[in-house]
Amino acid sequence: ASSRLSARAFWMMVQDIIQKALAESLLEAYHAANEFLVQQGVMAEIDLRPLVKRTPSAVTGGGAGQGASSSGPNTGASAAGDLPRDRAPFTAPSNAGSPATGMGSSTRQGAAGGTQGGYGSAQDETRMQTATTPLGRVRMRAQGVMGHLRRLLSDQVAGFDDTRATSASPALAQALSQLAVAESSSERTLLAGSAAEVYAEVHVEQAQTVLRKRSTSLKRAASGSSEKATIEIVALMFQSILAEDRIPPTIRVWFARLQMPVLRVALSEPEFFGSLQHPARRLIDRMGSCVLGFDIAISGGAMEAEIKRVVQVIEQYPETGRRVFQLVYDEFEKFVSRFLSEQGSAARVVSVAQQVEQKETMAIQYTIEMRSMLNDMPVREEIREFLFKVWAEVLAIAAMRNGPQHEETITLKRAAADLVWAASAKPNRDDRARVIADLPKLLQLLRLGMSMLGMEGPAQDGHIKIISDTLADAFMSKTDAISMERIDAMAKRLANLEDYLSDEDVGDLPLDTESLVMMIGIDASDIEVITDGGSQPSEAMRAWAQELQLGSWFSLDHNSRVSHVQFAWRSDRKQLHLFASADGCNFLIQARRLAAYLQAGLLAPVEDEALTVRATRDALAKLDANPERLLG
Repeated sequence: ASSRLSARAFWMMVQDIIQKALAESLLEAYHAANEFLVQQGVMAEIDLRPLVKRTPSAVTGGGAGQGASSSGPNTGASAAGDLPRDRAPFTAPSNAGSPATGMGSSTRQGAAGGTQGGYGSAQDETRMQTATTPLGRVRMRAQGVMGHLRRLLSDQVAGFDDTRATSASPALAQALSQLAVAESSSERTLLAGSAAEVYAEVHVEQAQTVLRKRSTSLKRAASGSSEKATIEIVALMFQSILAEDRIPPTIRVWFARLQMPVLRVALSEPEFFGSLQHPARRLIDRMGSCVLGFDIAISGGAMEAEIKRVVQVIEQYPETGRRVFQLVYDEFEKFVSRFLSEQGSAARVVSVAQQVEQKETMAIQYTIEMRSMLNDMPVREEIREFLFKVWAEVLAIAAMRNGPQHEETITLKRAAADLVWAASAKPNRDDRARVIADLPKLLQLLRLGMSMLGMEGPAQDGHIKIISDTLADAFMSKTDAISMERIDAMAKRLANLEDYLSDEDVGDLPLDTESLVMMIGIDASDIEVITDGGSQPSEAMRAWAQELQLGSWFSLDHNSRVSHVQFAWRSDRKQLHLFASADGCNFLIQARRLAAYLQAGLLAPVEDEALTVRATRDALAKLDANPERLLG
């Protein structure tokens, strides 16, 4: 009995710790399993109404066309189908006449929460903690759209479930060949695209008219329902893309010329309708994200020329399928990273920011290593503080400017070891004489190092006075001396310190305007530096910040000023991020602060849905309202 009692008491002691650790593990497992199932097309749409148990006080929803919902007097919670799209963990688009439903957790909580007063706030908190990341919700919605499309095609088109690569029927292949011949001759039916012409809305309307006629003629030539459905869906997707007025007309005209190449791929590769990772989709989405809200009058030129080049390369190789789309996608990614970081004042900011990151990273790494080396040495606190806060930055600047093995850098590293030895106890007369003889040279090196940081006059004198007083006290100290063997070992390790450095322990880099001006020597008037500080973001938000794509557009609310900015550059170590606005102002944001801004909604994507996903959603809406047009 006593053993059982002690076991129970022991369990009560560790219960909270085990429960907390287990809850964290289960939450991660839940998210991983949930995303995997959605990626596999499972749970794209579930009718949970039979599982809802309503209390007598619950409010029952209306007819068959409505999602189930219930609420108690203190909750206001609703079924996931009624939640805003950005609040629900996952909302799949519905088929015609059926409700859009979310994942089970939100619906069940909403239905069950109506019986206890004050339960609504706890329910909302639970939903917020268990919901997936914003990026995960976007992917889930996109998977829901694709699942809806697959079901529509499987239900209405015979044999569409066959995912094997196919080729167009002879009649359709001939019709496509005739269009290709017309495009390559003087009988061009779409816009010629001369380098000097600037397209306007009227040219987009002209392209839409031509594409509608082409789709109609191709559907007449198609021999089966699968070909007709493919032609219709691709046509509706490009209608949606060309109607996106946030994309400049001159870019939309070039997008219009991709319809026929994309149709060829969709006819031969059914995967186009089932995978968000198809190269054709990824290329259109990537180009769309870069030009959504793009002011062609301010910064057109190179971006428009690159999109034109991409389209022309694809048109030159109509029979290569996904390979040419993958090729130009990779080329476009390289162009974006180069183009955005070389535009105007951003080029100078990028150069400076890269140096700042390198310097700050090395300073932190040097500090960590010196702390480790001095951990078990009897070194005065004043000397430790000088080495960690001042000399680590001196070594970082020297290594960045001259290289870690440059003679001057090695000399400054040796000065750190000499300072540690000079400030230790000196019971031996010979050691005291050596310190006195070497002191002028050591102090001169310390002043040289501080000058590299831009530290002059009183600031230098203050550090030198503290060091001099500490050295004087060392002559009278009765503590243990540090042997020359340990000093030599420290100097040897410092000389090759870069061999021991690791990025894993660096953490968040400090960042401020003063360091940009003082350390690198530039005018930072065209940089708005958003420094470290503020709230602590969650790990999910940190992960989202690392996955942002270059070229994407955002709305940035900083110090009550809202700016339309484009993500222009990410540093090599992903610690610094540059956002550029059309008026020439650049915002340099440290990694943790970027995640905090995303978490607070101060930095919000202009569009959280990919261009082809939105185009597919629009096409499905038209087909739900007018299903006859799919095969008509």
